[in-house]
Amino acid sequence: MSRILVTGGAGFIGSHLVDRLLSDGHEVVCVDNFDGFYPRWTKEANLAQARTNPRFRFYEADIRDASAMRGLWGEFGFDAVCHLAARPGVRPSLSCPAVYWDINTRGTLLMLELAREFRVPRFVFASSSSVYGASSRAPFREDDAADRPVSPYAASKRSAELLCHTYHHLYGLNVTCLRFFTAYGPRNRPDLAVARFARLIDAGEPVPVFGDGRSRRDYTYIDDIISGVAAALERCSGFCIYNLGHSEPIELLDLIRVLERALGRSARLVFHPDQPGDVPLTHADIRRARHDLGFEPTTPIELGIQRYVEWYRRQPVLCPAV
Repeated sequence: MSRILVTGGAGFIGSHLVDRLLSDGHEVVCVDNFDGFYPRWTKEANLAQARTNPRFRFYEADIRDASAMRGLWGEFGFDAVCHLAARPGVRPSLSCPAVYWDINTRGTLLMLELAREFRVPRFVFASSSSVYGASSRAPFREDDAADRPVSPYAASKRSAELLCHTYHHLYGLNVTCLRFFTAYGPRNRPDLAVARFARLIDAGEPVPVFGDGRSRRDYTYIDDIISGVAAALERCSGFCIYNLGHSEPIELLDLIRVLERALGRSARLVFHPDQPGDVPLTHADIRRARHDLGFEPTTPIELGIQRYVEWYRRQPVLCPAV
């Protein structure tokens, strides 16, 4: 059994990871500040299962609060850290880039400093496929340059990756960076495409489509993502970057058709111009993760969307469309 710190553990990916680590027998310390990016009650609901487990401890705190974080790290001897806490969202980052830099880059720097100070053996950082920018080479490989991000969010994540490498190089910290490709599934963030479109289609409201609907995303079911994260936590050594994606991109219009079938309703599409910061394609090359982590996504989009809709139908109260 290991004692693992999960920052951002009340969020979509974080709460699924917490549940997985607890089911694997680990002790989990979770930190989250219930940032107002989306409603607090959704994150509280995410933690409902974990709170029943005696090996789970929760601390409401901001990762940028150096005093609170140092006190927490000093109280526990962590065997591993999974740093998921971040301000998410490509489009929102265009209106408040300084916030994204402060949370995603400076916040990660503080976590790395604490990992160095308290000699944590394994540090896993949650990055994003957005670091690849508008890459013309597909599928995206971890050794691609990733030096032309097209949004402040992407730049903040790439900067944090570079800090991770610096701390490995200078201090020998074992660090693994995971580039997530459009995770979806139960507990999905309400602002993301699958959750937002499902609500709008179900309510018979217009569904906004930016561009011609031909953009493609590498949608990856949450259980597959979590299997990759859990493997990375176990095998973290040296400095490594891994793509965690399904490696089968789907067009936006095709995603909407899958949602229509799962919901049993038709979508009313309204087309808008392309959004600044968006990219036409994400496509993960997962050969490295397959070889090193045994990562093998198994959930096709039709099954994943069906599972999401089944979860969605069970929710007693739904978030408003955003």
